[in-house]
Amino acid sequence: MPRLIALADDAAIGLEQCCDALATHNFDPTDEESLLAGARLLRQLGNNPSFLGDLIVAELAARHRELQPSNGYGPQAILLGRPAGADCLLRANIWPGESEAMLRASSSDAFLYGVPHNHNFHFLTLGYFGPGYWSDNYELDYGAAAGFIGEAVALTHTGKYRLEPGRIQLYRADIDVHAQLPADALSVSVNILHTSPAQPWFDQYLIDPEQGTIRAILNHGASDAFIRIAVALGGAEAIDLAHRFGHTHPSDRLRLHAWDALAAIAEDDAARDALWAEAERAGSRMLAMEAKARRAELAG
Repeated sequence: MPRLIALADDAAIGLEQCCDALATHNFDPTDEESLLAGARLLRQLGNNPSFLGDLIVAELAARHRELQPSNGYGPQAILLGRPAGADCLLRANIWPGESEAMLRASSSDAFLYGVPHNHNFHFLTLGYFGPGYWSDNYELDYGAAAGFIGEAVALTHTGKYRLEPGRIQLYRADIDVHAQLPADALSVSVNILHTSPAQPWFDQYLIDPEQGTIRAILNHGASDAFIRIAVALGGAEAIDLAHRFGHTHPSDRLRLHAWDALAAIAEDDAARDALWAEAERAGSRMLAMEAKARRAELAG
């Protein structure tokens, strides 16, 4: 279950102070001292009841004069800042209640309500405004999962809770799985997310808790698209690269996309079946199972 961090602190800071402190003392959630320091900063920012409202008002007032395409604002998530030189970012998330017009208009899928998933990064989350969203929690044996669609995984239900105002939780990368459920009324959480160049190489799963299986992969890196484009548009060199990636790349996910790219340009189903048969023997359990599924689809 996500770790509850009980931390009493009545001090209040602004967003700029929080970013400056994180820039000075880098946030490392795997180090207990750094984790608690980050949680204290999040607590102190959460003690400031006006910083987010002031920020939103300022942005709304300025948008007719200045377009800011890089500000990271979206229908649910608001990028609050990227502390200079630190491996983290600050974000606010909007959680509408079931009676909110935005939820009725956009559907629950737009807010990932009822979608059990893990994350490929550690993050601290604080209940900032409103009663808080509900969350059904599970723990996944991530290291034992090969990562193919339909794979049965070791999943343990660890309880249900609400992210009440002032509550701080640490979600651990990969192993903590949650299905967020609508808040009783409009709510806001504030997060400190750990960032790392290695994150895109770790799969983020959509889980089916009733079946105990992996339903889908939620994150796809730029390299996945690049290998497909290179093979579709390139020549012999691109095809050779895809073959090498398919057999030897450290990422099973990219290996799979390399074989997908090659299969897409194969001349017929027989050639595609031969490619997937080769992929089955390439030395990866995940790839072998995905290749077997592709061959079954071809067999009809």
